[in-house]
Amino acid sequence: MTDALQTRLDQILPMITSDEVLAGRGLGNEIGFYIFEYPPAEELRLRDHLAFLRDDALPGGHPGLKVKFIDLFALVIDYLRSRRLLDTVLKTQDEKGDAAALKVLEAPLHEERIAPFFIKEAQPDRHGLVIVHGVGKAFPLLRTHTLLNNLHHLMGGVPLVLFFPGRYDGHSLALFNRPNDKGYYRAFKLVP
Repeated sequence: MTDALQTRLDQILPMITSDEVLAGRGLGNEIGFYIFEYPPAEELRLRDHLAFLRDDALPGGHPGLKVKFIDLFALVIDYLRSRRLLDTVLKTQDEKGDAAALKVLEAPLHEERIAPFFIKEAQPDRHGLVIVHGVGKAFPLLRTHTLLNNLHHLMGGVPLVLFFPGRYDGHSLALFNRPNDKGYYRAFKLVP
């Protein structure tokens, strides 16, 4: 018996390799950003499926498609290391707590600052698709909707698929299914 999430997971590969997604067909001048929402409690299943896509399905069945996978939390850590801030933040957290560490990170992790680093890692000029995951691990360091808004003009025509642990109603993102009145965002649902 197949559950609802497995049915949706099985639809990811055909969607991300479709002309509709890769060539942006039917988007009417909209940027090709897609969101795959999933129940936060299913994080481990989602990670397993992404590993299957990355290691088996895409290289084996679609070797000509260059796909970049980006873990947002790993990206944040690399960014902080590149700015020589990681040790400072960890020391602040150890000595003064989480709130103080988050305060130190506000300016360096502002979406306008981290977006160019994201683009450097994603290399949209060398990839046909960018897959972003690790959103839950990166919270509360990054706000997904504002990061995506800052990537629009930088991604060119390369589609981006965000795997999101929560709800997306076509207008707002609710991380971990929590109500959020600030998370307005326009993207397409990858799989209904």
